[in-house]
This record gives sequence, structure tokens and C-alpha cells, in this order.
Amino acid sequence: MVWEMMAGYWPQAEQHSTHEHDLAFAPIWRAAPKIVVSRTLEKADWNTRVIGEDVVEELTALKESGVTLLLFGGSALAAHLTAHGLIDEYRIFVHPVVLGGGKPVFRARADRFGLELVESRTFDSQVVLLRHRRTTPPTPPGPRPS
Repeated sequence: MVWEMMAGYWPQAEQHSTHEHDLAFAPIWRAAPKIVVSRTLEKADWNTRVIGEDVVEELTALKESGVTLLLFGGSALAAHLTAHGLIDEYRIFVHPVVLGGGKPVFRARADRFGLELVESRTFDSQVVLLRHRRTTPPTPPGPRPS
């Protein structure tokens, strides 16, 4: 879903927007190599590689090769990659809307790890960015010390 939204907008952003940020970001998006993790998508345009299986192994290999990955996705992918220690930094954008329900961003975990706030920023008086970096590796599951 995220890929379809991004691929439907950024390749022709100049046709949809005159906003200075969109106009500056569109050429960067088009030129940047992209990786899509998907169970259903088999191929994608715009300098994009699709990973459908062995996600942890493939992303680990990319990360170990020195590639910096910026991932966009839903809570299921974030939970899966977090469980395997693949996420070093979380950028959470808070859009305040009162709904009274919805999907949790993070699922219950047996292990814990430390995070430090690196940055917070407000956009257009509505959206807040919370940027946290992992400070400690995940602890193995098991009884918690008291």
C-alpha cells in the first residue's frame, strides 16, 4: 500500500503540486534506489528492487554491506524488523486525529531495548516528528530482572 501511494505520486509530483518541498523531493525520489518489501508485488519501476522472501536475510546483507536503508511501511513490517534487530532509528510522525481505535504501531514484545530522543520537530502546527535512535540491543526473551 505504501509503495502504491509513493509510486502513484512522486514520479509525476510536478503535475500534482507546486509546493516547494514536493518539487525539491521529487527528483531525489526518482533517482534514489528503492527496495520494496512485499508479499504480492513482483516487480516495480523507478529504480526499485522488490524483496518478497528472506526479508531479514536480504536486508541484513544490505545493511552489512554499508547500504543505508530508509524504510517506510506498516506496523507488521516494523514489528518483524524490530524483532530481528534491524531497525537502528525510528521516525514516528504523529498526526493528531481522535478515532477511538485502530492498529497498534508496536505489538507487545518479550524483550526491551533502549531508545534516545534524537530530534523532535513540528510541521505546519499539526504533525510532530519524534526521532529515536536505538541505544541498546534487544534483550533476549525470558524473565525480567526485578
